[in-house]
Parts: sequence; structure tokens; C-alpha cells
Amino acid sequence: MNTPPRILIVDDDPLNVDFLDQEIRDLGYATLAAGNGQEALEKVREETPDLILLDIMMPVLDGFAVLSSLKADPDLREIPVIVISAAADLKNVVKGIDLGAEDYLPKPFEQSLLKARISACLEKKYLRDLQKLYLKSLERELEIGREIQMSFLPSSLPEVAGWEIAPYFKSAREVAGDFYDSFVLPDGNLAVVVADVCGKGVGAALFMTLFRSLLRAGSTTDHFTNEKRTAPLPPAERLLRAIELTNNYIEETHGATNMFATVFFGIIDPKDGQLTYVNGGNEPALLLGGPAAIELRPTGPVVGMIPGARFSVQQVIIEHNSILLTYTDGIPDSMNREDEFFGRERLINLTREWSGSAGELIDKIRDNLESFTALAEQFDDITMMAVKRGT
Repeated sequence: MNTPPRILIVDDDPLNVDFLDQEIRDLGYATLAAGNGQEALEKVREETPDLILLDIMMPVLDGFAVLSSLKADPDLREIPVIVISAAADLKNVVKGIDLGAEDYLPKPFEQSLLKARISACLEKKYLRDLQKLYLKSLERELEIGREIQMSFLPSSLPEVAGWEIAPYFKSAREVAGDFYDSFVLPDGNLAVVVADVCGKGVGAALFMTLFRSLLRAGSTTDHFTNEKRTAPLPPAERLLRAIELTNNYIEETHGATNMFATVFFGIIDPKDGQLTYVNGGNEPALLLGGPAAIELRPTGPVVGMIPGARFSVQQVIIEHNSILLTYTDGIPDSMNREDEFFGRERLINLTREWSGSAGELIDKIRDNLESFTALAEQFDDITMMAVKRGT
């Protein structure tokens, strides 16, 4: 059996309270009563009624003070209020509406008008309550999605003697299109991936999990080829196989969605520091340690958009005490409140002749980025990864 809505009657005139109580009960609602504003606030906090009929002129605490207190309380402000006032007292009615009352009820009371005003306010409250429940369930679904997505990021990073890896990830929304990954390949080489799926929100997040899984599976297993090999795949061949597999699968299977990702995928030989990489439309990675940063620019188009796209592989040596820094466009494209971009040049200047650890570099970039953007809204995901070769 459904519990009828409860209506709090706030009026210092017992005759008005009795009349309203009887009329409201005849309409099928339950009632509560308070004789002044202070008592009304106590009843509201104890009972949480569904609707309040509030007289304006009362002793102890008038209706305006009650309205102000209710609307200032996050837990109570959604309770609808109908102010009660003499029909000729339009000034008080207007003030009550300005303070947040839903409607007003003129004295003397008229049954049909009373019924109409109460029904309309309760219906609005019911719809608002439904909306709040829906939003709450949606928030929970997004939280579950965020938790699942975060599980696709590595829970721990590989520990390779002589090397340090430091990531940073900050999503613009509950779920993100950016991701990073790092893992040891079957041949002992170290893989590093930073990628940015186009778009925002849930759609980008769904494709992020697909891109990440395809790239990792394509580079670590032989399940996608019939070749029988006894020797490990050379890094360049391994990279191309993973990138081309991912590109062709996304385009052939999900081409209608027009989803793609920018990807920096590198394989590092820990013994000699050789970096073999493909940059599919991503921001240029930076090789730091010398007098000037070396930019590792794109070697192919974005991944997942062009059927049979060709990607070239490049190689470079990461010298001792040098750092590979790769990142998504959320860093240079970050804006401050004056609509100025953080920019790639600012990032390069921050990292010029860097000699600290990979973790310290990430912290420096993060702190400068946060200081630059200050209170400006973050509109894109931010991801970066630094890999340093020790002495």
C-alpha cells in the first residue's frame, strides 16, 4: 500500500489549520501542523514532509525567514512550498516567490484552487524525485564504468633494471578516452604506449578499452597470425603487426562510428637503449637529456580511420640519463581563464636540459599545468609517461 504524501500546514491561526487539515485529508493526503516558523523548521527536519503550506505573517519566525532557511539547506531546499497570503497582499506573495516558493494560496481558501495548487506542486515534486533517482543511478553506472576503465590501466608498472617509468593520467569526465600502458614483451623488451581516442565521455571510453586490448594482444601474442616462428619478432615487425592489426580491425568492424585514436607505441631494448617506435598521429614525443629536446614526430596517420593505412617505424637511442616523454594533446591544448593555450613550446621549455628523475619531471609538468590553468575547466583528458634510462 502506497503511503500518501504528507503536507505540513504552517499557520498561527487554529481555525485556518483546522480548515486546511480537513480539506487536505478529504483529498487523500496526510497532514502535519505547526503554529509558527520555528516549530515549522523543527517539524520539517524531523518529518521531511512532501509539501509545505506556509503562512507569511506569524510570530517567533515569519514565513520569509522559514523560506530562507529551507532554501539555504541542501537537504531541504527541494521540498515545495506554497505560501499562504491574503488575496490583496500581492507584495508578500511576490517576495515569497522570489525566495523560492513554488506557488501561493490566497485567503480565504477556495477548495478547487486548493486542490489544484497542491496537486500541481506534488506532481512537480514527484517528477523531480524521479529525475534525482535517475541521475543517481546514472552516476552509479558512470562510477562503475570508471572503475572498470581504470582496471584497463596498468595496476603496476614493469620494474626493469636501469630504467624508471612514471605515468600521469587525469580524465576530464567520469570516463576517459586517453590511456597509457607499459609491459614487458616476450623477448624481454619494454613496451610503452600513450594514446588518445577521439571524442569524450562514454563512447571514447568504450573504444579506449578496445584499442588498448588490441594493441597489447597484437604485440604480445601470435594468435593473430598463422606464421610458425622460432625466433622472437624484431621490434619493428612486432610494432607494425600490432598497429596495422588494430587499425584494420577498427576500420573494418567499426568504420561507421568514425572512431580513431592517436597512438605513440614504442619498444625499448633495455640493454642498449634502442627505441623503436610508431607515432600514429599523436603529439611528438620528446627525447630529453641533451642541450635541446628531440621531437619524435608522427610516422603515420591516426589509427582506425584509413583502411590499409601505412605506418613507418623509426629508431633512436635513449642515452644514459636521458628521458623519453610522451603525452596526449590534453597538455598543449589546456587553456587558462584568459583562453590562452599551454602550448608545446611551454612544455619544451619546462623540460629543457632536464637532469632529474622521471617522476620528478612528471610532477613538475603537472604542477606547472595546474598553476597555468588555475580554476579553468578541464575540457580534455591529460595523459603523459616519462621513461628514464639510468647511468
